[in-house]
Amino acid sequence: MLELQKVLEALGPDFFKALSDPSRLQVLLTLAAASESCTVSRVAEACTVDLSVVSRHLSQLKRAGIVSADKQGREVYYKLDTQNVVDALRQCADALERCCPPEQPVKSGCC
Repeated sequence: MLELQKVLEALGPDFFKALSDPSRLQVLLTLAAASESCTVSRVAEACTVDLSVVSRHLSQLKRAGIVSADKQGREVYYKLDTQNVVDALRQCADALERCCPPEQPVKSGCC
């Protein structure tokens, strides 16, 4: 349990909070589906919320380490930081399995 606590503390509260909002998940899915980095306006075109809301969601996803941002002139291009998200979720899953192993199926006489 201590290992899981350490993993969660290292991720910080922003990681799971960022993943808990349906609109942020929509932003995340839009970025995941894109084959390249996207501006706020491009992400907003695919979402059901206003541009300013998308911008705030992207900021929160960036703080949580879920997306990365690259400023080019006046535009900021966002992309999903897939490796960081995968690593974070894998660390959580591994820690959970070590502290709380899944129950073994009960063997019975029937097939």
